[in-house]
Amino acid sequence: MAKRILITGSNGLLGQKLVALLRTQPEIEVVASSRGANKLADLYPDVRFVPLDVTDAAQVAQVLAEVNPSHLIHTAAMTNVDECELNRAACWQQNVTAVENLVAVCEVLAVHLIHVSTDFVFSGEAGPLTEEALPAPVNYYGESKMAAEQVVQVATCPWSIVRTVLVYGTAHDYGRTNIVLWVRDSLRSHTPIKVVDDQLRTPTLAEDLAQGCWLVAQQNATGIFHISGDELLTPYDMALRVADFFALDKQLITSVNSSTFSQPAHRPPRTGFIITKARKVLGYQPHSFADGIRLLAQQTAETTQ
Repeated sequence: MAKRILITGSNGLLGQKLVALLRTQPEIEVVASSRGANKLADLYPDVRFVPLDVTDAAQVAQVLAEVNPSHLIHTAAMTNVDECELNRAACWQQNVTAVENLVAVCEVLAVHLIHVSTDFVFSGEAGPLTEEALPAPVNYYGESKMAAEQVVQVATCPWSIVRTVLVYGTAHDYGRTNIVLWVRDSLRSHTPIKVVDDQLRTPTLAEDLAQGCWLVAQQNATGIFHISGDELLTPYDMALRVADFFALDKQLITSVNSSTFSQPAHRPPRTGFIITKARKVLGYQPHSFADGIRLLAQQTAETTQ
């Protein structure tokens, strides 16, 4: 059956990858939405775009009634962890109130809501984690995302929660960086960097996360799914691998522990996901970290030396 999928946050990294993926699928109509102007207008003029501020309940009701999607993939969020810690009202509005607005309308219209969440709902005491692990956030960003999950879990519409970990990739006209680009660009400019070696994550290629969200929508799968890479690495490990791939000077990288940085928000030390459920139920298969870096390099027109 044909699906009409509305994406929130289509200007973001995941949102852009979802638009690129879904527009190529047969019998899928993709509708992009974002609070700002459409950054993908030139890239994908064939994709319908509607302005949408998910914190505005009236606008959410109006847009969803007009678009009438079968599925809504909610990627829009305030994700800067330190900014969330310092500006809690804005964080709550964008990460929780917005989800309340979307759930209220999805329930009326029977829309399948696919909500994107994070490993930061966990304390990080005992990763990698399955979907059954109990959330216990250590920062306000994690608290807001846990609260949003709780809103989704009692919704009467079909719902799915897709949690992910440390997403990296390239995007069009996108101001934010991520660990792979940051390490590459810093070393290229011969800038020494300090990278933590006491946190563990399963870094996730943005294309893999988009694929995971699409598999959920395609199969009308409900419940919680952990979608990430399958290699448990420290950021320092990741930095060394990026340096090796691009043949850059590893001597510029210093391993440090988290206490080196005085950040407003605590970070969970050990997260990362066990993705057995996503593999078995959805057929999800992530890239290796090496292949993810290679794809990113190709997309930025790079060649290894």
